[in-house]
Amino acid sequence: MDENTQIPFTAHLDELRLRLIRCVIAIGIGFVIAYFFKERLFQILIDPLVKALPSGNKLIFTGISEAFFTYLKVALLAGVMIATPVIFFEFWMFVAPGLYEHEKKILFPIIFLSSFFFIGGVLFGYFVVFPLGFQFFLSFATDTIQAMPSMKEYLSFSATMLLVFGAVFELPLIITCLAHIGIVSVSMLKTNRKYAILIIFIVAAILTPPDVVSQILMAIPMMILYELSIFGAKIFSKKKTDAN
Repeated sequence: MDENTQIPFTAHLDELRLRLIRCVIAIGIGFVIAYFFKERLFQILIDPLVKALPSGNKLIFTGISEAFFTYLKVALLAGVMIATPVIFFEFWMFVAPGLYEHEKKILFPIIFLSSFFFIGGVLFGYFVVFPLGFQFFLSFATDTIQAMPSMKEYLSFSATMLLVFGAVFELPLIITCLAHIGIVSVSMLKTNRKYAILIIFIVAAILTPPDVVSQILMAIPMMILYELSIFGAKIFSKKKTDAN
């Protein structure tokens, strides 16, 4: 990056608008593709809940248009997932002009890892957290109290949780980038580990439903990710980069 070269602010806005339009187009294409499989996608999404429900229990919808709009939202959610690589690509390409040449060389691995960690978080939430969490929630049903989750309610809950887990799994990449530009250091991360664990449990309590099981299921992978962040910081720290 040439320090003497100044790009007008309006040019940054134009580029941001263009990249946002590309992201919207990518999501739109993903939405159209997913819409043709909306019933199957929703069936896959509710599968962890269906397995945890007592035999004979089913999801319901209480509004006339609820099922229709739920399928639309499922297709939109799937469209966002399909467009994830494009979204991260456009984000990092927007950031790229502000990077140095040696930093641009690792840009494409970062784009790949961004998508990888996000999708990994979504899969972790679906395959690990959902089955255990739903078993816990449904354990409160009795002979006189029956669980009757609605399509709208379940989609809202599951979409939020999946996106949250996807975002949380970006932690190693974020901390590694902060270490690379010198904002944090390995020694700082190690020294403040106990405070980080406390913050992790607070964040897990805020982002998850008010039960201990969900909080622990989010806090444990976050602690593992924090340790992974320290490892990444050791490799890509600013001090190491400057030495090269």
